[in-house]
Amino acid sequence: MKSVKKPLDWHDPEVRALHDKIVHGSFINEGMMVAFPMCFPGVTVPIIADESRITALDATREGVIYGGTSGKRVHLFVGMFRADMGAVHDMGVVDGAEQCVAASCGPAGFAAFVNGPGGARIVIRELQRMPFSLIQEWGFTRKPFRYSAVPAGGERIIHAATDPSGRRAFATTLKHLLAVEIETGAVEVVGELRGMGRLAVDARGAVLGFDEGDTLWRFDPAAKKLDRRAIALPDGDWAHAPKVWARRRGPGLLYTADGKGDIFALDEEGRFSGPLCRATLTPVGPMAVTHDGRVFGFCGDEISRMFCYDPDAGKVTDIGAAVSVIQRRRYGYVFGDAVVGRDGEIVFGEDDDSGHLWLYFPRIVEKTAKPARP
Repeated sequence: MKSVKKPLDWHDPEVRALHDKIVHGSFINEGMMVAFPMCFPGVTVPIIADESRITALDATREGVIYGGTSGKRVHLFVGMFRADMGAVHDMGVVDGAEQCVAASCGPAGFAAFVNGPGGARIVIRELQRMPFSLIQEWGFTRKPFRYSAVPAGGERIIHAATDPSGRRAFATTLKHLLAVEIETGAVEVVGELRGMGRLAVDARGAVLGFDEGDTLWRFDPAAKKLDRRAIALPDGDWAHAPKVWARRRGPGLLYTADGKGDIFALDEEGRFSGPLCRATLTPVGPMAVTHDGRVFGFCGDEISRMFCYDPDAGKVTDIGAAVSVIQRRRYGYVFGDAVVGRDGEIVFGEDDDSGHLWLYFPRIVEKTAKPARP
């Protein structure tokens, strides 16, 4: 005779506790995530599935998001999430490109760094003119892109980062460091090195990148001086590290992670901290620092999980796997880039078919009130 399983008693405190441990420990357990489709919902059609892997993001100082996708074709897009302008506009397809590795926003222009079968190129366009409102009348224009060739035979671009002024971006190829004027597209070779991983720009405007022998190179744009092996990396597993960076806009620490998931900070004097914490999984993926100094990022393969490092508390928190339940349920597994929005929200680019822009609104941390002076 088969035994009959009794239905779960949801009034049983032990059953409820087990349910909360499994469910609330698996998915976003603080803050809120909203998965925004790559379109103007109800008006335009999203970027098609196999051309929509979001791999590059940047933001203007006004909080407008620009980026690029990878896949069978590269699309460049702009995302607007202020007032009533909730929309993503596809600015067009980049001819002969399959991968967008970086995006850079200036005061008036935008640059995207792409690779394809014919080599690498830099795509230049002025910033998208914003509509006054999307309540009744709206319209977007698709102006043609301008292309700048990459010197040295179109070597594959590894990554790029924007200087504090927003007027220049610096990019690494397989063998060179390039300086790019964002508005004009003028390209100059400023040094020779092997591009490895993502680039970062410190608060003083120096460009940093991973170098041979577990070191960082440093380029001073004002002096046009490249120092190889300028900064030694701290003890860690750098052979298998994804080589990521995150920094709060303006003065502040640069954060990176090694192959074990240990998070380190680099100060403005070029000194590394010891390991501050360890992410819940490896490898550590895209990270961003919100306005209050907390670091948010994803870690792990295939089904990544979000973590938060709070420097004030000195600890890391596992926030869970990405899920959006607003309007339409969607789960997020792989993310390619991250950027901080105007109000401290973090925008993650989903590196997956039918990729979405995921807007994460962190939990507001309670601050203990200081006692009044007598």
